[in-house]
Amino acid sequence: MAEDFNSRVIREFRENDGRVGEPFTGLPMALVHHVGARSGTERITPLRWFADGGSYVIVASNAGAPDHPAWYHNLKANPDTVVEVSDGAGRVDTVTVRTSELTGEHRDRIWTRITDDNEAFAEYERRTDRTIPLLALTPR
Repeated sequence: MAEDFNSRVIREFRENDGRVGEPFTGLPMALVHHVGARSGTERITPLRWFADGGSYVIVASNAGAPDHPAWYHNLKANPDTVVEVSDGAGRVDTVTVRTSELTGEHRDRIWTRITDDNEAFAEYERRTDRTIPLLALTPR
């Protein structure tokens, strides 16, 4: 059976000190651990992160789909978690974090910074009618 995309990224991350290949080559990545809001199943999702002070911001874009990704709901239901964080250049830390959703002017400021530098996220925004959530993972 072929390895799925997320499994491949997780394997590459762990085998290469947090460095992964396309489409994330050289980018800061996180393996976000989360527990299913309904199932209680532990899961890991690889995501790109953006710095905001001492927090790691992740984007619930779901590639512009009309619904939020499942991991968004899981983190909202279970906001205390662990992330394996890479700077994209070979440094990995495992950090206990609390998840919170960015809102208002703070969310808009970070979103503008993300979309100004990342056309893919701007395209995801154009594909959907929903406001794409930004979640801050703040070390505890």
